[in-house]
Amino acid sequence: MFAKILIANRGEIALRIVRACKELGIETVVVFSKEDEHSLPVRFADEAICIGPREPAESYLNVPRIISAAEVAGADAIHPGYGFLAENEQFAEICRSSGVEFIGPHAELIKKLGNKVEARNTVARAGFPIIPGSEKIIRNKREAAQVISQIGYPVMLKAALGGGGRGMRVVREEKDLGVLFDLAGQEAKASFGKPDLYVEKYMERATHIEFQILADESGKVLYFGERNCSIQRRYQKLMEESPSLVLDESLRQEMGQVAVKVTRELGYVGAGTVEFLLDEDKEYYCMEMNTRLQVEHPVTEMVTGKDLVKDQIVIAAGDNLPYGQEDIKLQGAAIECRINAEDAEKNFASSPGKITAFHLPGGPGIRIDTHIYSGYNIPSAYDSLLAKLITWGESREEARVRMKRALEEFIIEGIKTTIPFHQRIIENEHFRKGEFYINFVEDQLMKSEV
Repeated sequence: MFAKILIANRGEIALRIVRACKELGIETVVVFSKEDEHSLPVRFADEAICIGPREPAESYLNVPRIISAAEVAGADAIHPGYGFLAENEQFAEICRSSGVEFIGPHAELIKKLGNKVEARNTVARAGFPIIPGSEKIIRNKREAAQVISQIGYPVMLKAALGGGGRGMRVVREEKDLGVLFDLAGQEAKASFGKPDLYVEKYMERATHIEFQILADESGKVLYFGERNCSIQRRYQKLMEESPSLVLDESLRQEMGQVAVKVTRELGYVGAGTVEFLLDEDKEYYCMEMNTRLQVEHPVTEMVTGKDLVKDQIVIAAGDNLPYGQEDIKLQGAAIECRINAEDAEKNFASSPGKITAFHLPGGPGIRIDTHIYSGYNIPSAYDSLLAKLITWGESREEARVRMKRALEEFIIEGIKTTIPFHQRIIENEHFRKGEFYINFVEDQLMKSEV
């Protein structure tokens, strides 16, 4: 087992990793920007090293400074969390070439799966269903039109190196292809360094289902049930829940086994997520595999009782998982709301500033992963995620009612947050029935309540 882990991240995920390490008896060192000097991860880690000013390029994305901090601290592993360098194959390779274990998959797998076109083709060659679309990067509008002539409108233009909803545009008619192709390419280049795009058939009322996977060096691959991540805005997740009402046990096992087979086919080791789209006829299609810990991992932890971060660290240290598939049972239901520093009434504009009043909800079945506190200053330079509020219940309805109560108790003043928006979702009639899909927020909530 590792003696000391450096955490190359910030906010709630850095604190989450600190907690897992403490329970494993591992010392921690966090790196931080000058902006985060008074953050809770800095306070609760065993050591903290400032690696630069607030700008991510000078701190959390500065590989030489992070590696130097690991060497100074004597860390034998680096946990990247999610975001920043978590899916950067060069960082993974530099870590290992520097004699520091990267807690994640090998660099070549990150590279392969980071290219969405190559990942699609790998899954298709293995015989698994994928969404109809292009088999290569689309270089221009003419090539895009050729693919679309075979699969039909509407389609989604997606960044080949993308993620997080960036570099994505839905094209419904031929007349819009030119403008939207340019916009998607420009956003892809700004976000990921290259304008490379590919085309997929767009499914209007699909459900976004993802399966949590852990795989160790012995070849054991386990799945931990599914998460329904269909409550999204502009392809970015707002809420997640497990299990999904749209899957029965037979389909759950079938899709779980496909996720396991995809993971084995890739030779994947570590924590990952195999993502699917499920259409209205209950036909499923593999979308991609994420090579990192997901933001929404607590939902799975709440219904399985497993600590995915601790298990991820155990696998990275070369140990095997101490349990099998038969030991993973879904108990009850869990829902997660991502509480962001955003003003939903102003097109979800960022709302940085100082928290002047703060109160956390409590009671049975409530979990909160957060790094904020009264007096904390929310910076404008980073992601707007403030907290993940997770509720568990013996039934989905109990989890939903607990979420309603918890949102009422959750007080954050001094800035705008998405708490009121989540309250509207929780009370929405269609959400209560489990009748939602990937563009549900735009179709049902935004149109009816704006």
